[in-house]
Amino acid sequence: MSTTAIPRGLEGIIATDSSICWIDGDAGVLAYRGIDIHELAEHSTFEETTFLLWFGRLPNRSELASFSRSLAEARTISPRIIDLLRMYPTTAAPMDALRTAVSMLSLYDPDGDAVSHEANVRKAFRLTAQVAMIVAIFNRIRKGKPIVEADPSLSHAANFLWMLNGEKPSETAARTFDIALLLHADHEFNASTFAARVIAATLADIHAAVTGAIGALKGPLHGGANEATIKMLQAIDKAGADPVEYIRQMIAEKKKVPGYGHRVYRTEDPRATHLRRMSEALGESAGNMKWYDMSRKIESFIKKEKNLNANVDFYSASSYTLLGIETDLFTPIFAVSRVAGWTAHIIEQHDSNRLIRPRAEYTGPAYPSPYVPIGERA
Repeated sequence: MSTTAIPRGLEGIIATDSSICWIDGDAGVLAYRGIDIHELAEHSTFEETTFLLWFGRLPNRSELASFSRSLAEARTISPRIIDLLRMYPTTAAPMDALRTAVSMLSLYDPDGDAVSHEANVRKAFRLTAQVAMIVAIFNRIRKGKPIVEADPSLSHAANFLWMLNGEKPSETAARTFDIALLLHADHEFNASTFAARVIAATLADIHAAVTGAIGALKGPLHGGANEATIKMLQAIDKAGADPVEYIRQMIAEKKKVPGYGHRVYRTEDPRATHLRRMSEALGESAGNMKWYDMSRKIESFIKKEKNLNANVDFYSASSYTLLGIETDLFTPIFAVSRVAGWTAHIIEQHDSNRLIRPRAEYTGPAYPSPYVPIGERA
């Protein structure tokens, strides 16, 4: 048995090499294929960024147009999946609905269990389109509303909002949501992505790996922090409390303030920079600055009091709320975006595969421990 300390949660451990995403936590840098997230948020789109993640470079105009058409054409789903969604209780958690439906998608995918590069790319198109559709369709069904057919003329972000709400989104709403999807598309070896790669490394198909990733994302320590953030803001608002005093009390009671702290970043999460602006812009557009103003007061206090920076979840909570999205859809929407990154990593894993099989540091009884016959046991 080694005497070397093992980092809990594998913190700081390099599991393998990847060319998809680079993070410098000390400098607050996030880059997809070497391109800074700030540049992508300012100039790119979800479609272009997904092309970058899957193919390793930015597309030219004709390639982007072809890619966008292919993604729009992939917005089809088997009626059997719709039937499944109708069978769910209306009280079902949307993440549970999504996980089960994605698993079932594999039964109707024309590429079946194939794990070749070409099959994986085709399935990545379908999964990226279908995950968004499932979230929107299930939300309509549970509310007793008619399903909205996909519109191939709309961008991925705009089409999701259209299928979700039954109304064509404004340019501001569509662009804001597009940036949000872009910002969440990948984040190196986070829990769900690592889970996807471990599953893919067994040569399980892409649907199995994405289903596992959704399961990992459901956990409140990974995908649920933005839900916890908006619930906190709503509790402050309902109580008519001063945001700073409310948070001060939470800290005094040693309660975790959601939307703060990050395993990797030691400075501001670069995604939070853009989501803060988005929250403010959406508040101004809607004539409702309540959530943004509360968030800013809390952010300033925690920075001064604890020297902690807001992470990606903190301002995504108010942004999604201002877009009219229900709280329990926040984490499924994370999946709507992150499926682009998951599939990029699964493709990369299958292209140069080796089974992921780490070892554990044994801490049990010393070897050899005797086997005690049952009649002699205390």
